Amino acid sequence: MVNATTNKVKIVAIAVIALVALVVILQNTQAVETKLLFLKVTMPNAALLFGALIVGFAIGVLTAGHIVSIAKRE
Repeated sequence: MVNATTNKVKIVAIAVIALVALVVILQNTQAVETKLLFLKVTMPNAALLFGALIVGFAIGVLTAGHIVSIAKRE
């Protein structure tokens, strides 16, 4: 019973975060110039925000996987 409630809360939380991220990304469509090391890239701010979101998500998933694998070894 507790697991079903926890799963529903997680799904709602993920949906709310995704909706907020989508709204922020869609409201920022103007072009911005970004420096990436030695490159200057002009792209929509939405693309930059989405890229940062994906990189942050990937770092979180990799970190969580690393922590879980360490915990399983002990």
